[in-house]
Amino acid sequence: MAEVKVETKALSQTKGVQQQKSSNLISSVAPVACILMGYLIWRFVIGSSSNFTKPDLNGGFWPNHEGPIGGFSKMYLGGIIVPILIGCFLTVLTFVIERLLTVTKAAGSGNISEFIRKVQFHLANKDVDKAIAECDKQKGAVGNVMKGGLHKYKEMITNSELTTEQKILNIQKEVEEATTLELPMLEKNLVFLSTIASVATLLGLLGTVLGMIRSFSALGDSGGGEAAQKLSQGISEALYNTALGIGTSAVSIIMYNVFTTRIDSITYGIDESGFTLTQSFASMYK
Repeated sequence: MAEVKVETKALSQTKGVQQQKSSNLISSVAPVACILMGYLIWRFVIGSSSNFTKPDLNGGFWPNHEGPIGGFSKMYLGGIIVPILIGCFLTVLTFVIERLLTVTKAAGSGNISEFIRKVQFHLANKDVDKAIAECDKQKGAVGNVMKGGLHKYKEMITNSELTTEQKILNIQKEVEEATTLELPMLEKNLVFLSTIASVATLLGLLGTVLGMIRSFSALGDSGGGEAAQKLSQGISEALYNTALGIGTSAVSIIMYNVFTTRIDSITYGIDESGFTLTQSFASMYK
């Protein structure tokens, strides 16, 4: 029996390590891939020669196209910061999808409060097996933690060597061990959303400042009404950086708050499940 429990715990830890390695791979590759994709979109989609009246066919890495056709093409003239901002936006989308899948899976099926009430009902009737069956139905982080605690709960019922306090401590320890496998995966990669929320705005402002510098430099090199027209166009193009930065930052902040709220709900459910097990055991098996 002991060997089975050790094997089960080892399998759970192995699963947690595999999930962590997969998440680490995403966090390492995704930002670089997204910035590269941002450059390709900026260079070959937005900066396609067909989008300009005076394309630079031999521009290489950063062609000096002129005469954008339409507002979408003007974004290209915002400068080299634009592909970085596009990459940041793609990074946000990547981690929003990744966190959405992870948090949705961790939330499980059904309402967490209702699940805990069902477990409490079965424990009050001293039917631990039905409580474990409810955990299998829940299929989330709360269910996994509760299931680990219930197996220890069931083991402590038949244990005649330990005192009630020692049994409760064993149940608490089992719940804490199960929790350490679940919580890190919930909070991982949120740092990218919080970081981009701050950095994207600054990058947008940097791009705008660089565009303004170029515009005023052009104004200083020439004069007349044509120079003023080019200045106004340059300012308009530079502001695309600000728009991209603020938009990316807004999406990051909103989704970060959405995920932290859902994670807090799951964390509260985990804490409540541990409290439920210890209180139930203390009252039922004094």
